[in-house]
Amino acid sequence: MSSIQATRLKKGMLVKIGEDLFRVLDLQHVTPGNLRGFVRVKFRNIRNGSLSDQKLRSEDTMDRATLDEREMQYLYRDGDSFHFMDTTSFDQLHIDAEALGDSVSYLVPDALIKVEFYGAEPVGIELPPTVDLRVEDTAPGIKGATASAQVKPARLETGLVVSVPPFVNTGDKVRVSTETGEYLSRA
Repeated sequence: MSSIQATRLKKGMLVKIGEDLFRVLDLQHVTPGNLRGFVRVKFRNIRNGSLSDQKLRSEDTMDRATLDEREMQYLYRDGDSFHFMDTTSFDQLHIDAEALGDSVSYLVPDALIKVEFYGAEPVGIELPPTVDLRVEDTAPGIKGATASAQVKPARLETGLVVSVPPFVNTGDKVRVSTETGEYLSRA
C-alpha cells in the first residue's frame, strides 16, 4: 500500500478505505475564496457497487490499492458478465459490466486486455490506447464532400456511437481512442 495525497487523486484510481476498495469516478478541486481548499470525490465501492461522495481536505492522505496486472483474452459477453481467459494458465473468469464501466464499449472478442487484480480478485481492466472497431451503421457518404468540418454519427460493433468524417461507410474499420472515445482514423 502506498499513500497518496487527496490533491493527487485521479479519475479511475483505486483506493482502500478500511477493508473496502473504491474506484474514483469523479473529482473536483474546490478553492473557496477565503477558506482552505478541498477535494470533492465521488467513489464507487467495487465490491457492492454503492456510490459515495466525500469531501477531503487537501492535506488528507489515502491508501492507494496495489494492483497486479495479468494479460487476458476477452472471450464473450453473457448478459452483464464479460468472460476473460488467462493467456498463460487458460483459467477463465468473468467480470460484471458494472465493474468495467465505460470500458465495455471498447471490448471486442479475442482482444488481449490487461486485467487488474487486487489479490485474487479481478477489479478492472486496462485498455490499450486505441481500438479498431467495425462501423455497423452510418449515413451513406456524400460524393464530393470535403472533410472540412462535417461529421456524421456512426454506430460501431460494440454499440459505441462516434462522430466520423463523411467518407467513412458502413463496414469500414475505424480507430477510436479509448481515453476520449473519439474517432482517430480509418484502420
